Amino acid sequence: MYTTKEDMNNFFGNFPPKTFADGICHIIGSFGNVGVVETSEGLIVFDLAPRQFELRLFKELRSFSDKPVKYIIYSHGHFDHCFGYASIIEEIKEKGWAMPQVIAHESLLDRFEKYRMLDKYHVWLNSQQFASIGVRRQEGVVSAHDTLDPTIIIRGNDNYEFKLGEYNFEIYHDKGETDDSLWMFFPEKKVLFAGDLVMNPGFPNVGNPNKVQRYPKHWAFAMEKMLEKDAEFILPGHGQLIEGKENVKSALSIRIEALHFVHDEVVKRMNEGKWFEQIYHEMLEIYPDKFKNHEFLKPTYGCYRFAIHATYRLYHGWYNTGNPTDLFPAKSDDIAKELLNINSGKEYLNHAKNLYENDKLQLGLHILDVIIKGNNSKDKETLLGAYTLKAKILKQKAELEPSFIAKNSLINGANLMKVKIKELKRNSS
Repeated sequence: MYTTKEDMNNFFGNFPPKTFADGICHIIGSFGNVGVVETSEGLIVFDLAPRQFELRLFKELRSFSDKPVKYIIYSHGHFDHCFGYASIIEEIKEKGWAMPQVIAHESLLDRFEKYRMLDKYHVWLNSQQFASIGVRRQEGVVSAHDTLDPTIIIRGNDNYEFKLGEYNFEIYHDKGETDDSLWMFFPEKKVLFAGDLVMNPGFPNVGNPNKVQRYPKHWAFAMEKMLEKDAEFILPGHGQLIEGKENVKSALSIRIEALHFVHDEVVKRMNEGKWFEQIYHEMLEIYPDKFKNHEFLKPTYGCYRFAIHATYRLYHGWYNTGNPTDLFPAKSDDIAKELLNINSGKEYLNHAKNLYENDKLQLGLHILDVIIKGNNSKDKETLLGAYTLKAKILKQKAELEPSFIAKNSLINGANLMKVKIKELKRNSS
């Protein structure tokens, strides 16, 4: 089941705010979703928009309520969930209101510190992952140098309960997309505020190739706990509200089943002494059709292929081929140069063209990389042909790729080839 433009618009919050649960709750799409609960004593805000969406969030918030914000809950510490606070805090100071309680897991503080340490790296990394929506052209998209830090810190696997006005709220910690993730249940209205533990539509974002370790088995356990709540609504971290007990049950159950499947099948093969390449391709072959075609498991952002990597990486080190040649490898450029000493670049290019014509795109990319890495501009005509064909293949693969993350990686590669083509032509003139 492929991802549609509508899926991506919904995923990134391009939909009008919605009021639900007897007019008590609101969902505001602001790249990531923001959930709001109105009580007689004030507002509870679950997650915040990214910094560049904070004014939009504030205006939407004030379009339906003038009550003070009493609680802010961070589902986790990613940039699209806890940095759009400026207008909210400015209003609080202007009106002399008490500052809100900010609830987060203790691991969020470590996350903020990591972001501060790797600030330039994360600017670059996110410019790669979100290149197709213009992040590369924006200034100050991600930064953790100014944060609204928690005042109530949930430690370990502790739960937290509080009451505001006439309503009760339950907060739980579970690992999933991150190690600092929290989710909230609003029992009186049967609403789950899931953060990125649920994205709609989408396979759980476990195994993101650009980011640190995620937790497939723990993620399944978290959703099993959610399922026990018999909820009528899920406010996901991204995408449209999920409404109705049956839809809630389906959204959770199929994801639970899929995560257990990918985790347990990878572990089974690890116990059989198989290395990653064999495990990965076997897993692609056995992926059940009921998962491939389910509306709640579209590979919108995360995908099954990434989840295979996540599970293996959770239990295994960086030596993942079993081939001692790969233990201390030579430079890939030097390997390519040696291969070009055996056969000419033109022969490799002709072979890559033949693979392309027979729709063997991935194999074609590997052959082209021999030319690109080993040519050293000795044969500029062949190198230009390799750049051109690689850009064409990457663009074609990107058009077919349903996952936003993978699509951006392919597009970035194609754009790099275009830069290389311009440089080569300029140096040849």
